[in-house]
Amino acid sequence: MEAVLTAAVALLDEAGESALTLRALASRLGTGVGSIYWYVSGKDDLLDRAIDYVLGGVLTADDWRTVSDDPVDDLRGMAVALFEAVVDRPWLGSRFMRGIDAPSNTLRLYEELGQQALRLDLTPRQRFHAVSAVVGVVVSNAVDLGQDPPEAVLDGSVDRDEFLGRYAETWRALDPAEYPFVHDIVDEFDGHDDREQFLAALDLTLAGLRLQAGR
Repeated sequence: MEAVLTAAVALLDEAGESALTLRALASRLGTGVGSIYWYVSGKDDLLDRAIDYVLGGVLTADDWRTVSDDPVDDLRGMAVALFEAVVDRPWLGSRFMRGIDAPSNTLRLYEELGQQALRLDLTPRQRFHAVSAVVGVVVSNAVDLGQDPPEAVLDGSVDRDEFLGRYAETWRALDPAEYPFVHDIVDEFDGHDDREQFLAALDLTLAGLRLQAGR
């Protein structure tokens, strides 16, 4: 089963969910399609197991679980570790919560994030909303950043900074009286760092959590 899941994750990482077929997996493993059915019932089952396999690696990684006197800091460390695991795997982020309805690594990961919230002086509803917000920031940013770059960047016509620069120049040409916010942030947008943007969103979320928990 380990070999099957390792090969399945490799196919997903190389070309996304559309590349994962039982025939392609059998070819990668040098076996027949029939033998794959000894391990999984079909593609959906294979995807669920691949997600569980990758998240199992997150849970055992050295940078996943931190223990300090500050549960918000520990929650931040776990959120960043999850982001790093998902950002290069949009196929994973888009299905991240599929396995939460039964014991699985998805549910275990959700539980461990929630245990940090249990250390805070919050109501159950506040904890539920807090962990949901953190997961939402992590997964939505990771999925967005994990998408294929625009065609012009892919084919080498321009690099990422040049591509963003085109938007920035368009924005700078707008009427500042009509678009004051866009003019205010255009220099920050031009050439911005995506990971830094994610961390800022996460820190804003956690700052709200600190206030709510009186920390």
